[in-house]
Amino acid sequence: MPVFNHTCSKHFDGYPCCHRQWKHPGHCRYVHGYSRSFTFWFAASHLDEYGFVVDFSSLKPLEQKLSNQFDHTFLINGDDPLLSYWKKLHEAEALDLRVMDNVGMESTAELIWSWANSLLQERDEGRTCCWRTEARENGFNAARFDLTPEWFKPI
Repeated sequence: MPVFNHTCSKHFDGYPCCHRQWKHPGHCRYVHGYSRSFTFWFAASHLDEYGFVVDFSSLKPLEQKLSNQFDHTFLINGDDPLLSYWKKLHEAEALDLRVMDNVGMESTAELIWSWANSLLQERDEGRTCCWRTEARENGFNAARFDLTPEWFKPI
């Protein structure tokens, strides 16, 4: 587990969406939905001029990206054999399709980690990073992704 002097976390919730894991032999192969939520853990080499690791109000672009991807959307793996069918339903405005490499919570946690670090690296020039994310599909099931970006030097 990494050791940082200053950390904080931010939680976002209320992203109702549905997905399916078409390769799964059980009920997960059927379309089903959850209201996803996400937590991000941030670290900083030093606090900013306001005394923050990350100013939460500056995370609006990340929040918008989460909303665009997960708010009332249908998530599908790019290799789903019914992809052309889902695309037709999207074109007919029956669903709001998002094609992903993998819709599972583990892959989602890694994806949102990359989004957060893209934003932070560009904006803060290495002062901050996201070192952990959690993608939660409900109160019982969640996945985390932990990795300190190689470009981040805590001290």
